[in-house]
Amino acid sequence: MGSARLNLLKKTMNLRLDTSIQYVPRVGPAMAKRLEKLNIRTVRDLLYYVPFRYNDFSHSVAINRVVPGTTVTVEGNVQSIKNIFTKTGKKLQEAVIADQSGLLTVVWFNQIYLPKVIHEGDRISLSGPIGFFGNKLVMESPAYEIRGDEEQELLHTGRFVPVYPETRGVSSKWIRGRIAYLLSIQRTLLTELTPRTILQEHHLVGIFDALSSVHFPKSISQAEEGRRRLAFDELFFLQLTSMLRKKQWEDDERATVFKVNEEEVKEFTRHLPFILTDDQQKAIRHICADVKRTYPMNRLLEGDVGSGKTVVAALGMYLAFKNGYTSVMMAPTQILAQQHYETIQQLLNPFGITVTLILGNSKGHPLKGHPLKGSPLRVIIGTHALLQEQIQLNNVGLVVVDEQQRFGVAQRTIIRKKGSTMLTPHFLTMTATPIPRTLALTVYGNLDLSVLSEMPKGRMQVKTWVVPQEKRESAYEWIRKELIKFDCRAFIICPFIEESESLLSVKAVKKEYDRLALGTFRDIPLGLLHGKMKPKDKTNALADFKEGRTKILVSTPVVEVGIDIPEASIMLIEGADRFGLSQLHQLRGRVGRGNLKSYCLLFTENTDEKTLERLKVLEKVKNGPELSEYDLKLRGEGDIFGMKQHGLPTLTLTSLKDRELVEETQQAVHLIMDEDPKLSRFPLLREQVEKGTIEKGIQD
Repeated sequence: MGSARLNLLKKTMNLRLDTSIQYVPRVGPAMAKRLEKLNIRTVRDLLYYVPFRYNDFSHSVAINRVVPGTTVTVEGNVQSIKNIFTKTGKKLQEAVIADQSGLLTVVWFNQIYLPKVIHEGDRISLSGPIGFFGNKLVMESPAYEIRGDEEQELLHTGRFVPVYPETRGVSSKWIRGRIAYLLSIQRTLLTELTPRTILQEHHLVGIFDALSSVHFPKSISQAEEGRRRLAFDELFFLQLTSMLRKKQWEDDERATVFKVNEEEVKEFTRHLPFILTDDQQKAIRHICADVKRTYPMNRLLEGDVGSGKTVVAALGMYLAFKNGYTSVMMAPTQILAQQHYETIQQLLNPFGITVTLILGNSKGHPLKGHPLKGSPLRVIIGTHALLQEQIQLNNVGLVVVDEQQRFGVAQRTIIRKKGSTMLTPHFLTMTATPIPRTLALTVYGNLDLSVLSEMPKGRMQVKTWVVPQEKRESAYEWIRKELIKFDCRAFIICPFIEESESLLSVKAVKKEYDRLALGTFRDIPLGLLHGKMKPKDKTNALADFKEGRTKILVSTPVVEVGIDIPEASIMLIEGADRFGLSQLHQLRGRVGRGNLKSYCLLFTENTDEKTLERLKVLEKVKNGPELSEYDLKLRGEGDIFGMKQHGLPTLTLTSLKDRELVEETQQAVHLIMDEDPKLSRFPLLREQVEKGTIEKGIQD
């Protein structure tokens, strides 16, 4: 045996699912680089790289039975093949194929290499459309496959042929060949991880049959059966990972145990200037129960815009103070941190609790450059500045992270571990991003969930309109009258800071500010706000708007969270089609916070019927959770949450829109975890789950 073949055999024997793709025969470093663009880096990635459609080449006929307008497969011997150069400069390849019933002319275009690949006398299978070229009946630009062996299974013709997402230098034909090779050596690669009882209970095919059916099905129904198995696995492993992390959290982490005095909780609620909703009271009961346990609270508090999450978090901070512990809240932006500081200071001041704000730009701040270790401070609120090395926190018992998906995993870990105690602080994460029920069941399954779906009494409903282009000027005039009549404020939101050469129709905040200030609203004071401004300028712009020195704030979506201005009653959003429904709802939540009737105007230059239909959902639906379900249905989970950015797993084989499958896999997860919570009877399954998408060490 030659050394090259011996090396190939060794590589094949050593292939594992996590082996780098470059070590698969006929791949190599150069092709591996191209495959990276398709997110294919390992053997597993290639095996699970599923087709997005199939060409139906399953109808095989004799040559004398071909009919114009059909797509068929024929098989025969190559009588001739040549390049032809027409008078108009076209290059075409012409072959004549013969079987026992007759002859068929085959033509391709601009593939001058074909006569070097296909030779006279070759046995060949061809699949493609039958039509006329000139007056001659031909098969045009077919897929082809040279038959070296009658027993050789067809991959590219004569069957349902998978078509994959491609990139430069990587064709579907090449992908099919490598996947077929990997499936041919499957015994060394594929291990069944899902317990047999679950496969039987849910009528699922085995993993090898599933992959074979997805890539090389004999029928579309067989492909769907294989895809269902792979989709089941995707959700099953995601939820099992989540559940196992939760179990590990409860078993391994030890918490700062709080004593909860019911009279003190009642005292806190008596001092509030409003009555708590039923949902807020329920969330408070959850937190009181969590902090008394020996393992740390790990709760997600989801609440619609303006539903009162901050007061629930303040109760947790109050309990920490009463137990002698420091509490820390981290927010993703200076604006949001400042808003939380002002709100929590008002809520905790009656109890003599000092609230400290730490921002990255605090020049002359008394704490800048000084460690907090040993300080009597009990409540600290800040931005990323809290992650700085010089900021040392003492005796932390509670960590609150707002809009937690905007922080990286490492950042959340740092803030959670900042305290000097050996025990793990209680952890509360908050989000105003409406989470569809199916997402909560899967991605956030390792967290305890509290949902604030009720709005506080007196909160105004915001009237919403999708405004057609022809009514733009009359909408501006209406805004002018409202501002003058009610002395209110208006936001005008633009998607971009600067103009985009490729998206000239989408408003940019700087140019729109100049246009409005010099034209439409030249007699009304305008402010400008965007993310590239200096922190001091942002603060001044917001202060001017809040105090009424400016009446209109032209801004990017930087105001999406953390702005609470009761006098703001109009929200105008440019390029509304560029936002998800959930984000539009968040922006809409910046108005309607006072006693004034409030309005949201959605502007778009997109006239697509489906786009306008999606935006009009906001005219009817006022609550976030319901809107998130619409968004999930219309756009998908990745579009809503920006999964790569926010650390959520990208689902390739299924979707969280498939509620039935989500609930089916959840049932399977509960069954196996109830019987074997440590998965000790399934060591390979446990090993796979521990490589899961939710990182160990941070349970959010």
